Amino acid sequence: MIDYCKKLTIHRAMNEIPNIDGSVESDRGRIISAPALRRLQKRTQVFALELNAAVRSRLTHSLEVQQTSRYIARSILSAIKKEDSIQKYGLDDLDNAFVSTAEMASLLHDIGNPPFGHSAEESINAWMAKEAPAILNALYPDMSETVIPFRDMLLNDLSSFDGNAQAIRIVHKLQRLNLSYTQTAAILKYTRGAFESKPDKSSPLSYLQKKPGYYYSEKEFVETVCKTLEMEKGSRFPLTYIMEAADDISYLTADLEDAVDKKILTLDNIYELIMAESPKVNEKYGTDERYLVDLVQGAYDKAQKSSEKPYRFNMFLVSIRAALIGKLVAHVTKIYMENHEAIFNGSFNHPLLEFDQKSPYFIALKILQNISIKHIYHNREVETLEIKGDAILTGLLNLYKPILSVSADDLAKLLKDEKIDNVIASKFFRRLSQKHIVAYSVSVDGIEEGKNEEERRILEWYYRARLLLDYISGMTDDYALQEYQTLMAL
Repeated sequence: MIDYCKKLTIHRAMNEIPNIDGSVESDRGRIISAPALRRLQKRTQVFALELNAAVRSRLTHSLEVQQTSRYIARSILSAIKKEDSIQKYGLDDLDNAFVSTAEMASLLHDIGNPPFGHSAEESINAWMAKEAPAILNALYPDMSETVIPFRDMLLNDLSSFDGNAQAIRIVHKLQRLNLSYTQTAAILKYTRGAFESKPDKSSPLSYLQKKPGYYYSEKEFVETVCKTLEMEKGSRFPLTYIMEAADDISYLTADLEDAVDKKILTLDNIYELIMAESPKVNEKYGTDERYLVDLVQGAYDKAQKSSEKPYRFNMFLVSIRAALIGKLVAHVTKIYMENHEAIFNGSFNHPLLEFDQKSPYFIALKILQNISIKHIYHNREVETLEIKGDAILTGLLNLYKPILSVSADDLAKLLKDEKIDNVIASKFFRRLSQKHIVAYSVSVDGIEEGKNEEERRILEWYYRARLLLDYISGMTDDYALQEYQTLMAL
């Protein structure tokens, strides 16, 4: 049975708000005031270290996703009201909670992304996969056979850094936003722990678990949230589907607009690329859809006839964007309503936009995605910036590596500002953010009494590695560059 009243609760870790509307407004205020959100203005969307303010940052992208999410949520509510099903779905007086939760989840959806874009996740994971086992084994060379599986699980967790999982960590441990469980569950995009194996493609939850959604460090918290909201293991919160669809819709034309601002593409380039890519996508999916081609042709012809030449591209893309967003929002609303029970239960194993692969909107999505991949993400300038980002992050991890190499006793002394023999580790430790050090201390103090001594040592080191990843992944693009240049004496 669908009952949103059970999902849109006011539970939170502490200081419960006495009513749902008060809880929603509290969540909005906490999110908008969060320093981690403000840092997104200096994080890469596609183009790293960009000085042109017209080109999107993670923050401006997130604002667009927020608005699209609001549009979708209101469209779904409108459809529910047309069916006269508000009471049936337990949504009486919950319009604000429904819309705001989806909207704020969208504003938060990229909060865990590291500097320099998604390629930075690969850089962090490659460094951890290479360095972490050697460092840990050097510290504890005579580990008993019984704890090796536990050690390997945590090492796998550390080499599975993902912006989605980091978002949960930021909300719960680093920023301590104390959001309602409803709001937290809405940003849990993927439902697999980073310490768990990726499921087989035949799994009924293969898509929902294709990426890590949270780390071992947040395992107990996520379990508490899911249990409180009556979410089955591996299932997704229903409003998360809205956030995901809003993200998919928002970047379709945004990347093209930014590529034009960067002089990577022109109006004519975009027109020609769409016309050339359309038959390839149609052939792949066995369709003959002309929705995007006809839309683009009409917008292109109108722009060509305009006497205001400098504004032709703006007219062209604004026309396409407005038409696309309206149609795509109506399409995902239809998919949401047709699959409402599976979506509410969190077992719907597809992104809304990709469910119907014969629809004109899915074909439009794939055409624009393919163009972005081939001609923007693989552009020489973009890839050069990614290479620079990799060099900076790898360099910073190498520089801060001594923090991971000292003993647990030495680390405890550093927490008390006492001297240790490893002077380099001492200096780098003092550069770390205090809020990250506090998160480490709280985690270490909270290690369960039931763990044996070896497990406790491994967990201490695991939380120490998380401390380092929290600090470096939390940097903005320009701060990471500045820190790298300073420490490398460049």
